[in-house]
Amino acid sequence: MMAAAQIHSTAIVAPGAILEDGVTVGPYSIIGEHVRLGAGTRVGPHCVVDGHTTIGPNNHFYRFCSIGGIPQDKKYADEPTALVIGGANTFREFVTVNIGTAQDAGTTRMGDDNWIMAYVHIAHDCQVGSHVVIANSVQLGGHTHIGDWAILGGLSAVHQFVHIGAHVMIGGTSSVRQDVPPYMIGAGDSFRPIGINSEGLSRRGFTDQDILVLREAYKIVYRRKLQIDQAIEALVVLQQDHPAERQAVQTLVDFLRGAGRGIARP
Repeated sequence: MMAAAQIHSTAIVAPGAILEDGVTVGPYSIIGEHVRLGAGTRVGPHCVVDGHTTIGPNNHFYRFCSIGGIPQDKKYADEPTALVIGGANTFREFVTVNIGTAQDAGTTRMGDDNWIMAYVHIAHDCQVGSHVVIANSVQLGGHTHIGDWAILGGLSAVHQFVHIGAHVMIGGTSSVRQDVPPYMIGAGDSFRPIGINSEGLSRRGFTDQDILVLREAYKIVYRRKLQIDQAIEALVVLQQDHPAERQAVQTLVDFLRGAGRGIARP
């Protein structure tokens, strides 16, 4: 059975805030009136958590985090937009995560088991999946979508509205201005894919045959000089030839069908 919330004597917790069992709030931190902290969540010293923010269980916010702040968007007019964070996420020093805007879904969302390193900025309306690693000083523009298991190298910047697919590996100091399909690995300014993130896929249980088929999918998308609709048609044929790997390829097909900014090219 978890203990009641522990609040340092110098912390300020607004009367409307909800702190579930086992929450700890460190020295000089501030918790706003519309905040809910899930069981076992730890808020370190000198943090601010405000806005209409709902945080799941067992998250850890290190010192000087700013969570649930208003968007850095001149159009924002104090609408009651929100931030929703899942469970078991780690936020290192000086991370900032903003609430959403009325121009989008109104909610910034993050999943579970994400590892967010120091000085990362997650802007308004971002949608971050689960098991994502975002290294030091990465900056996510507004409305960015990051798929499950993606890894973003330090000092990288992601343009607003860009979508990065699941299992993508972005090398450090990259500038990502167009959508990055699932499974890709690459780097650069601008970001350029160089192949399939085979090592990462292998670590996550993809079979050798899965990876072989996805390498063929990469060639279809990037080596045949096809338009996206033509590449999708070729990928559908690939699925028919490899029914056991159909779902892995379908993830790529679905992403390409929804790519709004065009895809990053080698």
